[in-house]
Amino acid sequence: MTAVKPEMATRYGRVVVLFGGVSAEREVSLKSGAAVLAALEGAGLDVQGYDMAHGLAGLEALRADRVFIAMHGRGGEDGTLQGALDLLGIPYTGSGVLASALGMDKLRTKKLWDVEGLPTPRSCRLAADTDWQNVLETLGTPVVVKPVHEGSTLGIHIVEEAGALKAAWQDACRFDGVVMAEQFIKGPEYTVSVLDGEVLPAIRIEADSGFYDYDAKYVTDTTRYLLPCGLEAAREAELATLSLKAFNVLGCEGWGRVDVMEDADGAFWLLEVNTSPGMTDHSLVPQAAAHVGLDFTALVLRILDTTLTERHDVAASACPQSEH
Repeated sequence: MTAVKPEMATRYGRVVVLFGGVSAEREVSLKSGAAVLAALEGAGLDVQGYDMAHGLAGLEALRADRVFIAMHGRGGEDGTLQGALDLLGIPYTGSGVLASALGMDKLRTKKLWDVEGLPTPRSCRLAADTDWQNVLETLGTPVVVKPVHEGSTLGIHIVEEAGALKAAWQDACRFDGVVMAEQFIKGPEYTVSVLDGEVLPAIRIEADSGFYDYDAKYVTDTTRYLLPCGLEAAREAELATLSLKAFNVLGCEGWGRVDVMEDADGAFWLLEVNTSPGMTDHSLVPQAAAHVGLDFTALVLRILDTTLTERHDVAASACPQSEH
């Protein structure tokens, strides 16, 4: 276990790990938070956990010097919590308000990537008056139906015909009022972690079902995580460069994870960015970090270290100071 010197613990001050909340990803967040909290306690920090389901006032009462966000989904990963922490003047892990909000919105993420010329599967928003057959003709079959503002593959479906597409939209609406259909990319799935500007080794994911769904992520032990991922060095470098560009285009900071597909022709396609990835025993960022010699505690401390650097507004830092 990574040890922390007493003076370093003092430097961090009181750390509060935020987890739980009320999103559909609450249970996963509770597991992530428990793992992060245990690591920081073991490292000797002054640390306390707090379930955001109890509200912002309870967090204020804890008088945190900095927080580690182990929240997933809306209310924790979508910029709302980040905005509250900015107003409270409490440094926090991960991306700021705008990047968090964009990363949570798959459609707007893809629009930005499109503008920047980054490859992402074609998509469209679904609604009650959608011409279901036209969607399939435009995007091709099969298509993936996703809630736009949810993670952990909640409410996600792969469909091939119009009747099933409408039914999938109706089911996905249980999780989000905004639902999208996306071109299905058949091929290997990769995930690429970014840690304080450094790209960690890519992981190739193989699920028995052929689809990396909620059970494959958090329940079953049969999902295979290939590390090294099996790509030639030049191809993995290409994947790393693409993933970092995708991360930076959204203005993401600190740490995160980019999910990518590879098609039959060897082209990479960006799916989404996770600005507060899972930190459970099944999670991918800890696996990638371990491959480069960072144990779980060292990883958590590296992430926490990013709160020691003042967060700068991108627009302000890009403009020269006015002279008076």
